[in-house]
Amino acid sequence: MHVSVSAAGEPRVSSRTTMTTRTSAELLELASKRLYPNYKPAAMMLARGRGAELFDVEGRRWLDLMAGVAVCSVGHAHPKLAAAIGEQAARLMHVSNYFYNEENVLLADELCRLSGLSRAFFCNSGAEANEAMFKLARRYFHAKGLPRTRIIAFHNAFHGRTMGALSMTGTPKYREGFGGVEGVTHVAYGDLAAVKAEMKGDVAAVIVEPVQGEGGVLPAPAGFLEGLRAICDEHGALLLVDEVQTGIGRLGRWFGYQASDTRGEVRPDAISLAKGLAGGFPIGAMLTSEELATALPPGTHGSTFGGNPLACCAARTVLRILDEEGIVASVKAKGERLRAMLLEVVRDLPNVCDGERGEGLLRGLLLKQGYVARDILPKLADAGVLLTAAGDRVLRFTPPLVVTESELAEGVAAVRKVLAGLPPV
Repeated sequence: MHVSVSAAGEPRVSSRTTMTTRTSAELLELASKRLYPNYKPAAMMLARGRGAELFDVEGRRWLDLMAGVAVCSVGHAHPKLAAAIGEQAARLMHVSNYFYNEENVLLADELCRLSGLSRAFFCNSGAEANEAMFKLARRYFHAKGLPRTRIIAFHNAFHGRTMGALSMTGTPKYREGFGGVEGVTHVAYGDLAAVKAEMKGDVAAVIVEPVQGEGGVLPAPAGFLEGLRAICDEHGALLLVDEVQTGIGRLGRWFGYQASDTRGEVRPDAISLAKGLAGGFPIGAMLTSEELATALPPGTHGSTFGGNPLACCAARTVLRILDEEGIVASVKAKGERLRAMLLEVVRDLPNVCDGERGEGLLRGLLLKQGYVARDILPKLADAGVLLTAAGDRVLRFTPPLVVTESELAEGVAAVRKVLAGLPPV
């Protein structure tokens, strides 16, 4: 589409489509005038990707070890995913939830089989999926005539930016100026005694991340998820697990609540998914137990675009790629290799680094007090590597799950060089 201005000064739209010939500088200038300034993006104008690589409009290359914040699970421009999206777009994109569609039903079945849960609700993002769980928990007890509306969440948690999800988010700066939905209590992550102390008769649910991503890449302490399940069972509350960042293979298993080397499987009442589910195409999901299947009857919740055939086709294709290419099984080994590389950086740069933590391909490099992770990101980008910050002092690694060990080594070497050149604090 091309927009011009007529002689009379009226906007005029034509159907002409061309590849842009504008430079990064020209596009950045246009962005400064037209985009709403609620973000602070790096001064880069990305145009295409390939696997774990990104390129700007002039062709400069970056190694992408953030994957759109754990979103591009099968990398950029995966040929199978690109082909499936194109074919589905040519077939059927949207019909609304007034009708069933094949891709929606099949995706629901596949996710329920993988998770052991029974029902799927689709939306467009992780925040919407967590908002749905918030409403589900309250409506479930309302239907039973029980005054249970309070949600227990955790300090440093991040659940999204809609008002319900924001209210459950445990970092006050995200809620500043917005207020919040009443009835959410935050306690320390990993502190079962604090949860027990707050578990009164008005509590509807506990919501937890298996690994706190935005809060600083903090894995749940041993026994914590199991303890939450036991407390919820004892008091008749629901256990909601936010798998937006940890789900779909990120930790080396399909979902973070599933069995690992250090614990058995924990049974949630509902989980939220998004990010890596469709490899970059917008989709969110809430999966629930059969017990909760009637908690949101027709008319109580919905999403115009949720469950559309195009998004569901993309998600089904990602699940198939991860399965057929053995990617989920490979994440554990690649995560351990990344961990070993980061521990070497910690050992060699003790004045800059304080440690490494995480699981699978969700890893954090903890910096010493005085260093601010966000201030280091531009230096890393100048060195050709893209990461994100988590909390104040953590460099977060969330590469595409298809990343190679040689790409991980390249990225860590660049990070090491940048950190070695930082002035002391």
